[in-house]
Amino acid sequence: MGREFLEVFEEWASTYDEAVTGHDPQYRDVFEGYDTILKEVAQLAEGTVMEFGVGTGNLTEKVLAKGLPVIGIEPSDPMRELAKEKLPQLDLYEGDFLEFPLPNKPVNTIISTYAFHHLTKAEKNKAVAKFYSLLANGGRVVFADTVYENEQAEQQIKQEAHELGYHDLLEDLNREYYPQLEEIRELFEQNGFHFEAKKRNKFVWLFVAEKFEEE
Repeated sequence: MGREFLEVFEEWASTYDEAVTGHDPQYRDVFEGYDTILKEVAQLAEGTVMEFGVGTGNLTEKVLAKGLPVIGIEPSDPMRELAKEKLPQLDLYEGDFLEFPLPNKPVNTIISTYAFHHLTKAEKNKAVAKFYSLLANGGRVVFADTVYENEQAEQQIKQEAHELGYHDLLEDLNREYYPQLEEIRELFEQNGFHFEAKKRNKFVWLFVAEKFEEE
């Protein structure tokens, strides 16, 4: 699951918190409103929370501040170390969207930010099916990630990156598995979720997938 990108994140770990502040102009639009986006995801979390791609713990910190228990999953050793330094009380485990220790209690909310695009379409489908199995009745998935609104938007974003000389960003956009909105909607709806999405900046959409109540 996206572990081909693990080396990139291990190199990025020490400067990640600086990057999300818009320090790098190539990624300024990607991280526009970063703190507000994380606050919105945290606000939508309820009950026992499982977070995939904890990173340095920025989102986790906001959820823990609400008094909610968080089970954190992160594949990168350096990222986990930074998160544990910041949040020593966090239950944090090595793992990814597809391979992770199963929790010993029902999960009410699954959260993640800036990470789901590391999975191929087939891997995303497997992960969403796992989310459905993990969640208690009425549970929800709350993610924020780069998603293209449609084919036209994808081509426009890539063309703008090319024209601005944002070669690192363009390489990233072409290398990783950023989905289009209808593709991600279909994945969740086919796996039994009710799906809604809202655009939060030029790149990032916040999506909430509610698990239908089982009879």
